[in-house]
Amino acid sequence: MKRVKKISKQTDNRFLNLYTLDSETRSGDIIRYEVASRARTADSLKMSREGKPSDQRADAVMICAVSGDRLVLERQFRYPLDDYIYELPAGLIEKGETAEEAGVREFYEETGMKLMLLKSRDSSRPFFSSAGMTDESISLVFGFGSGTPTSEHEEQTEDIRVILADRWECRRILKEENVSTMAALVMMNFIYNVNDPLGFVV
Repeated sequence: MKRVKKISKQTDNRFLNLYTLDSETRSGDIIRYEVASRARTADSLKMSREGKPSDQRADAVMICAVSGDRLVLERQFRYPLDDYIYELPAGLIEKGETAEEAGVREFYEETGMKLMLLKSRDSSRPFFSSAGMTDESISLVFGFGSGTPTSEHEEQTEDIRVILADRWECRRILKEENVSTMAALVMMNFIYNVNDPLGFVV
């Protein structure tokens, strides 16, 4: 049974919008709940579409890549924090692109490096980043980066520095810096899986 009874769109922005939901709790009470989404209309929210949200096309792609014995990270300025944060390369999937195609494109645009994909049966499956506030979903792709990092392809609004981090640098970053959840989990795996840093990929 669907618990969301009414959806009201609050904003009309290009990349992110706010919706208010009138939803029924487990006890039957009606509450109001705010949700951020990349959807342009209420009908295109994942809850409004046919099928489970996890069966639908992802909004974005995130790339977990190693270059030699180093993990490819980004130190990026994020406006909501008014500060820099360590992340994995990522970006929106464009219309008509697969997650893998978007991963190769975004990796080049954000790092200047080429990505050789490691095939994974789960790479195009959407996962959810913060379901308490948004329906945004992200596909994960994995691979091996090559070439010299550069920021010359980034957009004007971006401020990205590519970091090729060895295990000691990953330890330092985890202790001292702002880090996204996904990057933190990947760094922890990278630190302790010396022989095969992408061995966790299924």
